[in-house]
Amino acid sequence: MPPLLTLQDISLTLGGGKLLDGAGLAVGAGERICLVGRNGSGKSTLLKIAGGLLTAFDGVRFLQPSATVRYLPQEPDFGAAETVLAYVLAGLGPNDPQYRAQALLEQAGLSGDEAPARLSGGEARRAALVRALAPEPDLLLLDEPTNHLDLPGIEWLEAELAAATRTGIVLISHDRRLLESVSRSIVWLDRGRTRSVDRGFTHFEAWRDEVLEQEEREQHKLARQILREEDWMRYGVTARRKRNVRRVAELADLRAAKRDFVRPTGGVRMAASEGLGSGKLVSVAEGISKSYGDQVVVRDFSTRILRRDRVGIVGPNGAGKSTLLKMLTGVLAPDRGEVRLGTNLEAVTLDQTRASLDPEATLAETLTGGSGDQVLANGVKRHVVGYMKDFLFRPEQARTPVGVLSGGERGRLMLAVALARASNLMILDEPTNDLDLETLDLLEEMLSDYQGTVLLVSHDRDFLDRVVTSTIASEGDGRWQEYAGGYSDMVAQRGASRPAAAEGRKRGEKRAQAENQAPAPKLSFKQRHELEKILPPLIAGLQADMARYQRMLTDANLFTRDPKKFHATTQALGKAEIDLAKAEERWLELEMLREQG
Repeated sequence: MPPLLTLQDISLTLGGGKLLDGAGLAVGAGERICLVGRNGSGKSTLLKIAGGLLTAFDGVRFLQPSATVRYLPQEPDFGAAETVLAYVLAGLGPNDPQYRAQALLEQAGLSGDEAPARLSGGEARRAALVRALAPEPDLLLLDEPTNHLDLPGIEWLEAELAAATRTGIVLISHDRRLLESVSRSIVWLDRGRTRSVDRGFTHFEAWRDEVLEQEEREQHKLARQILREEDWMRYGVTARRKRNVRRVAELADLRAAKRDFVRPTGGVRMAASEGLGSGKLVSVAEGISKSYGDQVVVRDFSTRILRRDRVGIVGPNGAGKSTLLKMLTGVLAPDRGEVRLGTNLEAVTLDQTRASLDPEATLAETLTGGSGDQVLANGVKRHVVGYMKDFLFRPEQARTPVGVLSGGERGRLMLAVALARASNLMILDEPTNDLDLETLDLLEEMLSDYQGTVLLVSHDRDFLDRVVTSTIASEGDGRWQEYAGGYSDMVAQRGASRPAAAEGRKRGEKRAQAENQAPAPKLSFKQRHELEKILPPLIAGLQADMARYQRMLTDANLFTRDPKKFHATTQALGKAEIDLAKAEERWLELEMLREQG
């Protein structure tokens, strides 16, 4: 059957350079295409051209006359709609039934009576998805549909896309798991041109690498051919002038081909600036709870986070993920319970709202703190322009206001700011938002090499599986449970098809059976006294001693003025660190024994 939509030789120039240069796209009924490419490569622009929202400078767009198209933008525009239902119904055609829109709203957790101005990011995204899905269009163009969606929302979206068997879908997303489950073919937009292959996203990276390797081989052959022709020009026999003229023209064509070749965009270079090592214990929460009015967001939760742990926090929007993260890091005090933070913590935070970025400041001012043109990264001063290049910013963007950057560029800027600061605790709230797949790969590698501790909130299932060593998941009603491993491990342990409450009851029954079958040893009076009376003041005293020694060593003239005192202070600091590690390990051992009893 002929395609429902065809784009041929699409070209578009923005800012003096060609964004699209002969790009193409063909979508048939029931096709599942993932459109992939680096941030800034023009994916959203090509999708807007496909949806008829933009007109290309050159090329042809053909849409079958009877075909219906729905386009989901990254940022929905509710216009003058007074309610969510009015916004959704405005997207229906004259023959589209309204009951489907109302049913989808209910499935998405919306009543339809909500005022658009008061919607959260996740609610606005679900409303926009319902508007696009309700008419059951022939073509569905989705630009980052998982932005602001929580895990239940993403799973709902996957189910709806799987049920739309007759609809042709073009999908842009950074969510690997969604791309793997939905796509059946790939369109790769690279340097303004498109390449396609009839394979699912699982095969993309291997195919991309094959294409780039073949391209490198062709460029190598071209360079050698140019050398041979140049050698002939200098030393060849001029027997036939006509033949010589032809070869001169061919050499000019070869040189033009080499000159016009556009190499792939360089990759992000990412390395965290690591501070001094923290203590073995990073954060210990004991029976913490937090409520806002009548809503309990955290109920009697306990955990221990040790140095080098990578802990992921997952749950629906509004469950309290950010609240729990703030309590575990000492930013927010619990209503009940206690949080003890470890020693020598140097934390760096990346928040999902990018609120710490001043939209009026330039890139250079943001990276340097407004002072000079140097960035201190990993203890080395670097020129801000050179540091910007590591994160794929062009030198001319140094004076660009942050407010005009795209979502992906703001995400890279937040990473650049965060990674320049020395740290041994990294706090990441939705770090994957708006990042392209290559940047995500490098972020994962950097986190795996990071010698500090990582706490992160994310809805990206693949990212969680690749990064975290344990997952804290919301079980509903303010209850949280920690599972070993990533998201898939958590689902397997919890049971994906069982309600959280039923699963909680089953875990409680198993725990009770285990306790009845094998009573755990209890703390002796001496051990309890050590845990409650001896170790806490000992640890606090050692922490105070270490802080005093560190303040003394910050005196740059101490070694010159009093070498003996400098060496004595250094030795005392080292001994205090060893003693503190031993005390923390003993406290941890006794605390685990008390929990078992």
